Amino acid sequence: MGPFTVDDVALVLEGGGMRASYSAAVIVKLLRERVKFPHVSGISAGSSHLSNYLSNDPQRARACFVDFSGDPKVGSLWTFATGRGLFDADYIYQHTCAPGEALPYDYAAFQANPAAMRVGATRTSDGTQRWFGRDDVGSMSELMTIIQASSTMPGLMPPVTIDGVEYVDGAIGPNGGIPLDIARADGFERFAVVMTRTRSYVKAPPRDVRALNRIFRRRPAVAEAVAGRWRRYNATREELFDLESDGRAVLFFPDTMPINNRERSVAKLRRCYGLGMGQINREWPRWREFLGI
Repeated sequence: MGPFTVDDVALVLEGGGMRASYSAAVIVKLLRERVKFPHVSGISAGSSHLSNYLSNDPQRARACFVDFSGDPKVGSLWTFATGRGLFDADYIYQHTCAPGEALPYDYAAFQANPAAMRVGATRTSDGTQRWFGRDDVGSMSELMTIIQASSTMPGLMPPVTIDGVEYVDGAIGPNGGIPLDIARADGFERFAVVMTRTRSYVKAPPRDVRALNRIFRRRPAVAEAVAGRWRRYNATREELFDLESDGRAVLFFPDTMPINNRERSVAKLRRCYGLGMGQINREWPRWREFLGI
């Protein structure tokens, strides 16, 4: 069967750290069913999903958020204490992708995929968002640096500098971490959206804004962006529900989310992935109907 080319639907991928072990199953399903979207946007862990989807690699899509977590080089309190981050981003994104390394990446397949890509990262200087596209990618290293920037959890991982500009997690940007806005700006009106929180989840305000101001005292725009993210995130979710009601979006929300975004237990991540695969298999007829495949 397939491939199935869906010309008028953009694929939108939320982040969520290791919660993406659940949504990785959706990426694997889309690849196995050979569904081709013309536009893919991703933020944070969603940008890793984007890279694996665009390189047509279901094995890597699963491994990134499941088995790879058992690698002791991924990160620890020691790497955090020594300035490399709770997740050692330099290792994860710069020293795993070549042939023979932990997560080899098929850059040629990525290049050959005609789909547009958009990856969001947040400028630490003013809290605005930059959208990286294919024109910004000239090598596998540049692609992985963009994904690293989008995935850099502020306070837990060191910022990433690209062309002299410092960036952190795209999730604290204007859309709250759900890259629906860029797909709309690029002209799409129908969306397939993969989330990592349950349908009933509502993000709460931070408990201690003063603590954020202390933590990010050298980057006040980051403190402000983190403090206000809950409003932007919840507002974007409401937009998704409206689109769904209008028949313009198919949404995947995990039925349950048994882990947090920093989970490292491979056994728990495997279970989470299995739950995700069971759910997308149940929901696949609804997706096929929406996509017209």
